Amino acid sequence: MGLFSTIMDKLGFGAEPAQAATPPPATAPNAPSSPAAATAPRPAAMSAVDVVGKLEGLAAKNPQQLNWKNSIVDLMKLLGLDSSLNARKELATELGCPADKLNDSAQMNTWLHKTVLKKLSENGGNIPKELLN
Repeated sequence: MGLFSTIMDKLGFGAEPAQAATPPPATAPNAPSSPAAATAPRPAAMSAVDVVGKLEGLAAKNPQQLNWKNSIVDLMKLLGLDSSLNARKELATELGCPADKLNDSAQMNTWLHKTVLKKLSENGGNIPKELLN
C-alpha cells in the first residue's frame, strides 16, 4: 500500500506479528504442563504496536518541536518521510480522500491526519481516543 505501508513499517508494524506467530507453536509442544503460558499468549501482547511511545521517543530525539498529534506534516517529518504537498496528496489519494478535500490542502491535511491515525489504530496501534476524534 505505498506510503501508508511505509508509515506502518517505520512504526514497527509487520515485524512484530511475524515474531508473535513463532513462539506459541514452539512453546506448546516443548512444555506440555504449561497451560498458563498458553492462556496468556505472547501474540496478543506483541501484536499491539506502541505508536504513541515510538512517536514520542522520536520527538524527544528530534531537534525540531514537531506537533505530530495534530499535524500530518509533522508526523511525516518525524518518521523521516517526504511531507511535501505532492507526497501528502499521494497518501491522501491512496487512503481514499474525498475529491473535494484534495483541492483544499487544509481540509486534506486534517482528513489525512485523522485517517492515518485511525488506520494505524485499526491495524493494532495504540492510538488514544482523543487523537481519533
